Amino acid sequence: MSAAAVVEVFSDGACLGNPGPGGWAALLRYGNVEKVISGSERDTTNNRMELMGAIAALEQLTRPCRVHITTDSQYVKQGMQQWLPRWQANGWRTADKKPVKNQDLWERLAKAVARHQVEWFWTRGHAGHPDNERVDRAARLAAERQTQDA
Repeated sequence: MSAAAVVEVFSDGACLGNPGPGGWAALLRYGNVEKVISGSERDTTNNRMELMGAIAALEQLTRPCRVHITTDSQYVKQGMQQWLPRWQANGWRTADKKPVKNQDLWERLAKAVARHQVEWFWTRGHAGHPDNERVDRAARLAAERQTQDA
């Protein structure tokens, strides 16, 4: 992998009810090589699944990379770009002194990001972005599998 090469990641999460059965998915692309990954949980929230899509994608990478992550979740993008440093500095408390929700996944995402040079991008969900639509379908299918397995 050359120093200028970029791994593109498109991640998404879905939840059938909130909370309820949920799924996440990510598309990793390096040049012409693509890999789609997905997973699910029986009882979760949409925000947790959005986080898991990004986490799982980054954890797939076996060496430090430049990574462009596109998500339709402002929660994930803003969390990583704006809120995370304050939460860490405030002992995982929000501005109004409440515990940060999903701290376990934010810590896991922060650890996964630390190995890489990551840039975050946002796209509007369900707006026709082909890669976002693709991971949205995969995340939904993963969530639906939880209802079939129940």
